[in-house]
Amino acid sequence: MADVDASVRDLSAIDPSVEKQTGLSPESIYEGVGRHEDYRRLLDDHRIRVILIGAPDHWHAGMLIDALKAGKDVYVEKPITLTIDEGKQIRKVMKSTGGIVQVGSWQRSDHRFRTAVEMVHAGRIGQLKRLEVALGSNEVGGPFATVATPDTLNWERWLGQAPLVPYTKERCHYTFRWWFDYAGGKMTDHGAHHLDIAQWAIGTDPIEVIPEATMPQVNNGYNVPTAFRVLFRYPNDVEMLVTDTGRNGILFEGSEGRIFVNRGSLTGVPVDDLAEKPLPREAFGLYEFDNLNRPERAGKIEAIVNHMGNFFDCVTARRQPISDAESQHRSATTCHLGNIACRLGRPLGWDATSERFVSDDEADRLLSRPQRKGYEVSV
Repeated sequence: MADVDASVRDLSAIDPSVEKQTGLSPESIYEGVGRHEDYRRLLDDHRIRVILIGAPDHWHAGMLIDALKAGKDVYVEKPITLTIDEGKQIRKVMKSTGGIVQVGSWQRSDHRFRTAVEMVHAGRIGQLKRLEVALGSNEVGGPFATVATPDTLNWERWLGQAPLVPYTKERCHYTFRWWFDYAGGKMTDHGAHHLDIAQWAIGTDPIEVIPEATMPQVNNGYNVPTAFRVLFRYPNDVEMLVTDTGRNGILFEGSEGRIFVNRGSLTGVPVDDLAEKPLPREAFGLYEFDNLNRPERAGKIEAIVNHMGNFFDCVTARRQPISDAESQHRSATTCHLGNIACRLGRPLGWDATSERFVSDDEADRLLSRPQRKGYEVSV
């Protein structure tokens, strides 16, 4: 294992829920495991075949590219990228290495979410017209104090490609999510789950993004929107409204019915009708390599069992898994489009073929970020 924070390496920062969920103590899980500050030590170890990336979002693409170039197969947490251009870089290295990549958008392996997508594809709600996706609110906070960097933490290395700034506790560990330097708030956090499922059902990329957002103006404070309501339009006349309020989940509206799905339920009259008109799983090849012999699992921990299982099956078979890099780049792109539109405060047109905005140089400049020397994300 590798981490730039020694408190993680010595297990003092391990979430106590790990023991509750697994029945194993962190000490027993990591007994005999080598521990390093620099993840590149893992890439140099020829005994290691598979890398799991659980770093903050702004490190995902760089670590993934390095691991693929080192000949490893990779399971990387979502979102796959910090920017849209990073996804293009990943695509290039995927073609040259042939590595297997599973992105941790585990809702694809949750039976409830998968069934919802299958029902849409099977026409069980008629023609798909509209989706409403509620993600939850971003945190609000700041200004925050800069303080001395903990002795356990290599802060310069943690920052990576992001600007070099004094240590602020709220920038690090879980709360990195509320800073554009390192992530994208709920739009890329929960959005990498829900927008991924929604777009899996829609089957294409958006062509227009129309935002309503309130942006904070706090020095050294969280800078993701304090409120947002973003409408995505698709070429097949489907609309998707993404908000920070409402019941967390995805509502699919079709010409002949509606269904709602989240991490606790799958409901609607068409769902009730499944008792009389079941939906055979074999009829829907939602991804290239589908192990139908796996149990139908639902809920985060159970779904991750299937998700990780699918990854290792694909490592063995040398086929891309359910949350492959290309589909996840496309889903992450939609999340990034939402944030870019919120930051600019105006509608944007999107050309998914060229992966550029329509006649909008200002928006195109946000396809990437300035990257600190020595930490550039590039093939």
